[in-house]
Formats: sequence, structure tokens, C-alpha cells
Amino acid sequence: MDTPDLTGRLMEHALGHLFSAALRTAARCRVADHLAAGPRTAEELAELTDTHAGHLRRVLRYLATRDIFREDEAGAFHLTPLAESLRTDVPHSQHAAVVMLTDEAFQRTSAGLEETVRKEGPSFERTFGQSFFAYLAGDPALRELFDAGMTSLSGPVDAAVAGTYPFPERGTVVDVGGGRGNLLRTLLRGRPGLTGLLFDQAPAISTNVLSGDDAVRGRWSAESGDFFAQVPEGGDLYVLKHVLHDWPDDACLRILRACRAAMAPDARLLVVEAVLPEGNAPHPGKALDVAMAAIVDGRERTEADFTALLSAAGFTLTRIVPTAAWPSVLEAVPVPLSGRATQPAREPGRGGLA
Repeated sequence: MDTPDLTGRLMEHALGHLFSAALRTAARCRVADHLAAGPRTAEELAELTDTHAGHLRRVLRYLATRDIFREDEAGAFHLTPLAESLRTDVPHSQHAAVVMLTDEAFQRTSAGLEETVRKEGPSFERTFGQSFFAYLAGDPALRELFDAGMTSLSGPVDAAVAGTYPFPERGTVVDVGGGRGNLLRTLLRGRPGLTGLLFDQAPAISTNVLSGDDAVRGRWSAESGDFFAQVPEGGDLYVLKHVLHDWPDDACLRILRACRAAMAPDARLLVVEAVLPEGNAPHPGKALDVAMAAIVDGRERTEADFTALLSAAGFTLTRIVPTAAWPSVLEAVPVPLSGRATQPAREPGRGGLA
């Protein structure tokens, strides 16, 4: 490979922040919505979006280099599968997720990544003067944006988890740190014999998605509390979906031990998280891992990391179930006082994810 080629590749990587900005621009202008009825030229799209045709074409041409939109020989732009998910009117739309992830708060946090690496600790706190979750509590607009974005991200993951892991037909699911209850609602809708308990802080529960849903009426309850201190008893399945990655190991141990104390001997724990592959294999979780370090001092983990963490909290990791989405489902059971941990079973992978 010659030097000019290397230079070009490095230049494109160095300008990666522009791709994020271009993606945000297309999302904010709702270009995908305007292409739902068929391809349009940049001039037609500019008229519909109140933008400059020449500049809009350049942005869309750039996005098309990574399969977001496609320009034909006549100069019209088409939807691609990736661009389709930017529409606001499709199931599991990622529009809100893209707008959230490209928001100024996250862009400024990423710009401070060097300080995270040099000094340790999230650059978000140094940039905004307080922790991410404290900042969210005091900024209603960002809180609304964050909730909408997380709901957007949750849709495909919840469907993949519910359709992959063999949930029982009956029993009680305790969704620990379950936020607005998106996953719990998906599980209850698919299994009429299940009941559920949504456990989180009061502000999250107050905006839950289960209230008013006739399909789950009478089969769920909610309880507010602090999962670092105590978790409700009586569940058959305890679920931690995208909770542990928000925290360093010592905080995760407190959450897991609170779950362990609440669980009956025959209960199971399900951890829904990315499981990072070893080596240089690409995985969405590796980008998220860096983001978690910068935003909340959290991290994504490998299978070995999870095995050690769960064992220290009194669990045996029994199996890892990959899903069609990027997270996996890690199943663990409480270790009897005299028991010893065993090696987890691995199920066949899906979609190349760990």
C-alpha cells in the first residue's frame, strides 16, 4: 500500500466527526421521510427541507459512501436499508437515536476524550461540571431527548431479546433498572402467562410505557427504589438490560449483590449487554465502550470480564445467548453457598456478534 493511499485513509478517519455531523443533518432535515414515496433530486429535497440544494447534495453524496442513501446516474437519491431506519414512521425507527447520539452534549464529551485517557474519569463531568445523570435531572430538554433516543435504540434490541432467549410462559419477571419498561412490555405482550415488576427510580417509572396498554393490563406493577441498596423479592427472572455498562466494577458488584440477595435459589438472572469479542474483530460495543468511558465511567465487557464479575457477586454464568441485535443475553444463576462456578455454555452465534 503506497503512502498516498495511507494518507487518504487517515484523513477520512480524522474527519469522522464530519460524518456524524452529516448524519445528524440528514436526520434533522428528515430527508429519509421525504424519500419514502420514491427517489428525489437534491433540488427537490432542498425545496422540501428549506435547505441549499448544492450543499445538501454534497452531504447526501458523502453519506452515500457508507450506504446511507444512494445516488443514481440521474442525480436522484434513493433510500437504502440504513436510510430506511432514519424514517420517523417505520417500526423501530432509529431517527430519535441518531438525533440523541449526535447531540452537542455528546459531541463535546467526545471532544474531551483525551482528558479521559490522560486523567481517567469521564470527560462529561469535566465539561459540564457534574455527572451525566445529575445533569440530565436538571435539564428537561436533554432528558426528553435522551429518553426518546433510548426508546428508539431499545425497540430492535427488545424484539431481538424477546424472540431469542427462551423466556418461560409463566412466572414473574423483575426488570431491574428497567427505565420506562419497554423490554418488560415486549415480554408481557408476547407471553400472556407472564407477570412483571418494573423497578427503577420514580422519574423513570412515572413515564412508563405500560400504563394504558390493554395487552398487559393487570399483569404488571411498578416499584421505585435504589438498585444499589435493595431489589424486590419474589421474581423468577431478574433482568438487567444495559444497566451494568453504566458503572465501573465496584458499583456493578453492589447492583448484582442486591439482586442476589433478593433471588430465590431457583431464580435466574439475565444480563442484556454487548459481549466484546477478543482481538481486532469489529463490534458495535467497542465504539460504545469508549463512549461509556467518556460519559459515565462505565464500560462494555468481554466474556471473561462478565464471568469474573458475576462470580464475585455470587453467580455462575451458565450460558451466553447471542441475538440478532448487537447485545447478547447472559444467563446466570445464584451459586449455592457450597457451590463452585462452572464454565458457561455458548450457543451458536447470530449475525457475527459475540
